[in-house]
Amino acid sequence: MATRRRVKKRGGNKGLIITILVIVLVIALVVAFVYFKYPDTFQGILDSVYSTNKTENTTSSATGGSGVSSSQNSGVINLAEEDCSVHFIELGNDNAGDCILVKTGNTEVLIDAGSKSNSIDTISAYIDKYCTDGILEYVIVTHGHEDHIACFGGTASAAYRTIFDRYICQTIIDFPLTNSTTALYSRYLAERNAEVEAGAVRYSALECWNNENGAQRTYQLSSTVSLNILYNYYYEHHSSDENNYSVCCLITAGTHNYLLTGDLEKEGEEYLVQCNDLPQVDVFKAGHHGSYSSSTEILLSVIKPQIVVFTAVMGKYEYTTDINNVFPSKTACTNISKYTNNMYVNRYYDSATDTTDSYNGNIVIIANSSGINVICSNKTDSITESDWYKTYRA
Repeated sequence: MATRRRVKKRGGNKGLIITILVIVLVIALVVAFVYFKYPDTFQGILDSVYSTNKTENTTSSATGGSGVSSSQNSGVINLAEEDCSVHFIELGNDNAGDCILVKTGNTEVLIDAGSKSNSIDTISAYIDKYCTDGILEYVIVTHGHEDHIACFGGTASAAYRTIFDRYICQTIIDFPLTNSTTALYSRYLAERNAEVEAGAVRYSALECWNNENGAQRTYQLSSTVSLNILYNYYYEHHSSDENNYSVCCLITAGTHNYLLTGDLEKEGEEYLVQCNDLPQVDVFKAGHHGSYSSSTEILLSVIKPQIVVFTAVMGKYEYTTDINNVFPSKTACTNISKYTNNMYVNRYYDSATDTTDSYNGNIVIIANSSGINVICSNKTDSITESDWYKTYRA
């Protein structure tokens, strides 16, 4: 009996190929339409996919049992248009100091520029990763101490260029009162005034609070993010402590809040609570780097922070030899631990080798509709997990 050869029906395959080609063509046409008609939406989709892939390549961990997630990324963080990111910058030396970059969309806010004049290259290199047009829409200078204004004032020899030299600063908001008579403060004034002559506008925080002379209490950074200048009693009353003159602000991103109070001390915190309707906050930059004289119960009981950042060198004997009072102080840590264990710090001091190194490094806290995420350039652990904290603060 002859074997019958099975004949393939080619017509079915041809139909399948045509169907696939039609689907591919339709998809291409849809993509092209979205790209040319809605370029921002198209870019947002790409950013979302890229961000998801990048997140999968970072080391993540849950911290503190409060739903806060943390991850490690030592490179440039991909930010979506809706993100409000607050960057607590590691300053490249062994000293406590503040330099905070706020970014949402194409708007950047720089708050302070410490800790020493030689921090300028580190700060600029970091800002340049995120501020690609060379324009800082807002600059806030909280008070007249070196660890906050060093890179605004530079050096007498002009060895280090200043923030005002390196960037176009459109709106400058600074402290109405000061006791400072230092040469650095004089250089700050000269640099600030030169920037104003070049086209910047300058307001005191009191003018902002009063909505006068063109200043605003609230600056809308995007459709969902606002910069709110709070009232500080010491904007218009004398204090013997320069720290109490600090400009205080609240950044609100949708339902999320960041409270930044400079180096405000106990007396200032009391007035801050009395004079402002403060919300509970997701993020609190510990007052005065975690000093025993700040981050008091009267403030913490109102704001109930979920995350606290110390802009300091953990454990370094910088201003005191009392281990209880080095940053972050035992008092501050005890007060804060009633509300959260999510505590982060830029650097730490190793007493065995008398050296400092990154702890969390650059600390970036991103708020969006999905929640809050902490991204660190070094360790992702809260300092409560460190041997130093367990030995001296637990």
